[in-house]
Amino acid sequence: MAPAAADRPTAQRRAVARGGGRDLLARLLTPVSGRSWVGWVVALVVAALAAVLRLVHLDRPGRLVFDETYYVKQAYSLLALGYEGVWNEDADSAFEVGDFSDLNPQADYVVHPPLGKWMIALGMRLVGVDNPVGWRFGAAIVGALSVLMLVRIGRRLFNSTLLGAVAGLLLAVDGVHLVMSRISILDIFLQFWIVAAFGALLLDRDSHRRRLARTGARELTSHGGYAHAWGPPAGMRWWLLAAGVLGGLGTGVKWSGIYAVAVFGVFAVAWSISARHAIGVRFWAGSGVLRDGAPAFFTMVPAAAAAYLATWANWFAHPESYNRYWARDVNAVAAEPVRTWLPDALNSLWEYHLRMWDFHTGLTSEHTYQAHPAGWLIQWRPTSFAWRTLEAEDGAREVCGAEKCAAAITSLGNPVIWWGAALALVLVLWSALVRRDWRAWAILAGYLATYAPWLLYTERTIFTFYTVALVPFVVLALTYALGELLGPASVPLPQRRPGIWVATLIVVLALAVSAWFWPVWTNQWVPYSIWHLHMWLPNWV
Repeated sequence: MAPAAADRPTAQRRAVARGGGRDLLARLLTPVSGRSWVGWVVALVVAALAAVLRLVHLDRPGRLVFDETYYVKQAYSLLALGYEGVWNEDADSAFEVGDFSDLNPQADYVVHPPLGKWMIALGMRLVGVDNPVGWRFGAAIVGALSVLMLVRIGRRLFNSTLLGAVAGLLLAVDGVHLVMSRISILDIFLQFWIVAAFGALLLDRDSHRRRLARTGARELTSHGGYAHAWGPPAGMRWWLLAAGVLGGLGTGVKWSGIYAVAVFGVFAVAWSISARHAIGVRFWAGSGVLRDGAPAFFTMVPAAAAAYLATWANWFAHPESYNRYWARDVNAVAAEPVRTWLPDALNSLWEYHLRMWDFHTGLTSEHTYQAHPAGWLIQWRPTSFAWRTLEAEDGAREVCGAEKCAAAITSLGNPVIWWGAALALVLVLWSALVRRDWRAWAILAGYLATYAPWLLYTERTIFTFYTVALVPFVVLALTYALGELLGPASVPLPQRRPGIWVATLIVVLALAVSAWFWPVWTNQWVPYSIWHLHMWLPNWV
């Protein structure tokens, strides 16, 4: 086939053809420098540090805290019954000492999908159902694995093993991520799948562009131009399929994972369009939308939907599950049955989802620690998960050496990281809009997926700890700014030295601040006056 008119040979394209596609690949990708095995060793070391911080004294406190009262007991119910059963009132005390007799076979109405609770249950199965370490083991391991993934993501994003390690280290020592990895509620698991989907999205960007460069070079060599005005085909996008599956699994923990599926899908198409523009395809916009975008939609969305539906396998498998036979027992005998075109099982699940939706959209009851998302980026109102005091007459002096002791678990982000990232976000926005830096746009994709949607639900009862899904991108924003301070290697070292010192100071300060806040993140007894010194802002109390 003759090349399209707009793609007839040019001197530039003949040079690309002679280069065997190297010029096309250079236009589309920057190869990651450094040895791959070094990158993996660094990632494993940082992840090991994160695991230690999350596993040490994981049994503190030895009781269920905050929403563990729901999710840990529901996880046990999944192990015992295969579905979430109803617990008697005030069952926590008995549960904490290994007495599970308060669990009833009647199905409970729960308002989140099952996957996160199955991940908690896996830790309980491995370590034990009757101890706090077992309750929280899954969360701690998932938190450490998230750090591992972020080191690898940072290395690819910034083309630097050093900056990848910095990103992972900052995530490892951040208070929000640390606290949420040390208690057993759903949000750390949501974060895990979102980070995994984001990593798959970056891998899709790389693999798609490599294939585009390879097929484009082949057409330039054989035809002297592209065979079609829409440019070369790129083939099946397996990493995008993986991103869809991972996003669907995230949604199977909490519904807010669906925003990541939507945002990452849009970015996949946008990067496809920019890739075709970069290699000189005539109809680059239409080709990016139709040749890449439409197949991307039918790759990612059904994969996400199938993965999400798979997380409900235990609900389908157990007739005793909540609302399992609603279509047969209620809808079928109703005066006006609804959705009769659906199979009974799916119709019952649909009805269950409508009830879950009503709960989430109607959740407006006041809570002491509810927080407007406008303040999340600076940790204006952190969440207190646990708080106890000990007076002198109860033995305070023997415990902490003071007349009054305090022990707290406060989901408070490291101020150096969060406040620094709030400033860095200005740089990221400028780089995205003015410099058109794809790395800045990638970071913003995380903010759009995990933070922006909550601005639509300000009337709901929502909490700052939801930012555990955001914190990997907060860390990437700060690392982006640190990379700018370090400067490119092509600049002479004496000119870069001031920026290197400033970047080093920020990282060291973040580590020091994490060491200072460690007691109020991990339920450690300290003198009340010391605890109060950690409350830098009135809203933190």
